[in-house]
Amino acid sequence: MQNKKQQGVLLVNLGTPDEPTAPAVKRFLSQFLHDHRVVDMSRWLWCPILHGVILPIRSPKVAKLYQSVWIEEGSPLMVYSKRQAARLADFLSMPVELGMTYGNPSLQSGVEALLAQGVEEIIVLPLYPQYSGTTTGAVNDGLAKAFKTMPVLPNYRMLRDYHDHPLYIKALAASVEASWRQHGRGDYLLCSYHGIPKRYADNGDIYPQHCLRTTELLGKALGLTSEQIGTTFQSRFGREEWLQPYTDKTIEQLPSAGIKKLDIMTPAFSADCLETLEEISEQCRELYEEHGGEQFNFIPCLNDDELHIEMMAALVQGES
Repeated sequence: MQNKKQQGVLLVNLGTPDEPTAPAVKRFLSQFLHDHRVVDMSRWLWCPILHGVILPIRSPKVAKLYQSVWIEEGSPLMVYSKRQAARLADFLSMPVELGMTYGNPSLQSGVEALLAQGVEEIIVLPLYPQYSGTTTGAVNDGLAKAFKTMPVLPNYRMLRDYHDHPLYIKALAASVEASWRQHGRGDYLLCSYHGIPKRYADNGDIYPQHCLRTTELLGKALGLTSEQIGTTFQSRFGREEWLQPYTDKTIEQLPSAGIKKLDIMTPAFSADCLETLEEISEQCRELYEEHGGEQFNFIPCLNDDELHIEMMAALVQGES
């Protein structure tokens, strides 16, 4: 009987600047916004705009935002990702390495670190519950690029999504219930997902369907009606239409609809980051209060919560 191949896990997230400085943010945004999966404009149109306008103007502004959420150990996304990898490795008793689609550590360095530990089969787990070509698709592209430099292609399998996995829904529901116990239950639970251009969905990206399904299953797990829970999309940029309803516009309208106490969470994000800690917890809180909201409760991402790690382990082990 053949021995089972030594397995290892490549845990993948989007990435983060190395430092909360304008030069580091500029490097990160340049790599991110050069990806055709993220911005699919013709390069001869996009690159002059990116390098001549967007990067020079946005990098210093975004660096200041990162400074507002940076913690002693570093970028929150990186800190939580490292904790996730360490806890998952302990749980599974197998090598687990990080690889970021953009920035450091790269996908290639993560793969090489696993191979250096004798791993013969890599299980790639992109921490994007809902599939999108802009995220999980970009991971696949990045892996293909990394493998081009290797004389022997490693055995690997990639877990595409887990938007409706029972343990994922269970972990989300538990985080909401924990928040209710601590802060009381709000009038409405808003699930804010990262947006993508509407055109991408029109062309076949299944991301919005996955987001709606996650919210539906979470509502059922919590015993909420469709009037007590909803889905919105955040983090849009540029002039074209993105997935709607928009998070910020919805938050402006909720107080006048009688929702004075709001619970808000970000199920598409597996680790707290700039988009959750600054955009949602700070900007959206201010927006809500400006429009008459009385209590705004941000429910953190699952981060390195025990149920989240158990879910990751079940995915790796192929359990449903």
